[in-house]
Amino acid sequence: MTDLLTLGETMAAFRTTGPLRLGGTAGISVAGSESTVAIGLARLGHRAAWVGVTGADEPGELVRRTLRAEGVDLTWSRIDPTAPTGLILFESRVADINRVTYHRAGSAGSRLGSADVTPAFDRPPRLLHITGITCALGAEPYQAVVEAVRLARAAGSTVCLDVNHRHRLWSVAEAGAALRPLLPSVDLVVASDDELAVLTDAADPVADLRAAGVTEVVVKHGADGATSHSADGTVHRPARTVPVVDTVGAGDAFVAGLLSGWLDGADAPARLDRAVTTGAFAVATRGDWEGLPDRSELALLDHGPGGTVR
Repeated sequence: MTDLLTLGETMAAFRTTGPLRLGGTAGISVAGSESTVAIGLARLGHRAAWVGVTGADEPGELVRRTLRAEGVDLTWSRIDPTAPTGLILFESRVADINRVTYHRAGSAGSRLGSADVTPAFDRPPRLLHITGITCALGAEPYQAVVEAVRLARAAGSTVCLDVNHRHRLWSVAEAGAALRPLLPSVDLVVASDDELAVLTDAADPVADLRAAGVTEVVVKHGADGATSHSADGTVHRPARTVPVVDTVGAGDAFVAGLLSGWLDGADAPARLDRAVTTGAFAVATRGDWEGLPDRSELALLDHGPGGTVR
């Protein structure tokens, strides 16, 4: 059985060392919220599968090659020969502040549809992970998410929704109109403090989500850590103290640790401990997923700064 199934768009990623307009060199990798979570879980020893569409081009081959190399199952992904793989550009502007530009309109990833997810539920996963990003890519990707949630609920799989609101893709109102109807079928919600407004207008958003049937609401507070709200009570964990190198991908790394703990049967405090740890690995290294730890490395941050592990 697959531990985690997720769906979305993964793009070829170009990272410059300065303003793009000045030219110079750029590193090339891949980036995608859902595939970062899948990689994070695969590195921690879980069986993770990604459903997505790439173009029949070299960026698409880079995406597929990278995910395969990281142990992510691509059984239910496909290649669309009539559309290009999307691109994302990261410019390092000031210290750890990056500017991001997307080239994804009309991309192969935006052609993900319901028919792509149906076969994946011939062997239902333990956990379905969805994000607001995939829902924002267009009508067909949104319907793919709706169908995945329906099939997961019918199969008894746990459903995790990471709001992951992207202002360049859609407004808060548009995101709310799409995501709120999914809530009765969602078990776990992950959101930053400001993203809760996407899901509810209530004065007490956590209580409102819990009343709607969400089993656990995990709220990310950035540098102030994260809080879990469930029937077992409220648990808070501060962020791990590490040098900040690159904050891109930290939220997805956090989710990977959180879901890994869930798959291991850990309680809420242990799940949050792992989540803030994997998030710390992400901010202390460059790239969306490159610095994510394997299971043997989870204790590395317990060593003092500047230490050497022998």
